[in-house]
Amino acid sequence: MAVLDLHTVPVTTSPVRRLPQLLGGLTLYGVSMGLMIRSGLGLDPWDVLHQALSLRTGLTFGTVTAIVGALVLLCWIPIRQRPGVGTVANIVVIAVAVDLTLALVTAPSALWVRIVLLVAGVVGNGLATATYIGVRLGAGPRDGLMTGFSARTKLSIRVVRTGIELTVLASGWLLGGTVGIGTVVYALAIGPLTQAFLPHVTWRMKG
Repeated sequence: MAVLDLHTVPVTTSPVRRLPQLLGGLTLYGVSMGLMIRSGLGLDPWDVLHQALSLRTGLTFGTVTAIVGALVLLCWIPIRQRPGVGTVANIVVIAVAVDLTLALVTAPSALWVRIVLLVAGVVGNGLATATYIGVRLGAGPRDGLMTGFSARTKLSIRVVRTGIELTVLASGWLLGGTVGIGTVVYALAIGPLTQAFLPHVTWRMKG
C-alpha cells in the first residue's frame, strides 16, 4: 500500500471548502454505477443486491440504493458510529446520480461498447471512492458499517469487508442480481485504483 504524502495534498479546516469535492465524488460514484449496470457484464457486490431488489420491487435502482443505505445507517446505532454530512449526502446524491445515468445511457448491444462501459465504470468508481473518502466529511453508510463492526469485534477490516460483501453478493445473486466478469474485475481493481487516486484528492487537516 502506498504511503500518502501529506505535503502533496490540500490543507483546510473548513468543511464548506470541501463540499464541492464531496458532491462531485458522490455524483461520479452514481454515474460509474450506472455505467457498470448498462454494461451488463456484472456488478459490485452491493449493486448486485440493489439490482435484485429493484427488479423484484419495481422501484428505481437509485431508490433502492437510498433505502438500503438508510437501513444500513440504522445498523450504526449498536456499533456507535456517528454520521457526518458526507454520510447523508452519500445516500441522496448517489441515488439521484445513478437514476439519471440510467435514464440517459441505454444498454448497448455491441460487446466492445459494453467492455468500455465496464472499464469506465470501474475506473470512475475508484476515483469517486477516493474523492469522497479523501474529503473527510463522513463515511458512507456501507463503509461506516464495515469500519464500525471491525472496531467493535476487533476483527480486521479485510475480514469484515470480505464477510459483509460475500453475504451481500450471495443474497443479491440468489434474488436475481447480475454477477459476471465485471464483478471479478471490480473486486480485483477497486482497492488498487482507490489507493492510486487517494494522494491526489485527500484533504489534510490544518493544525
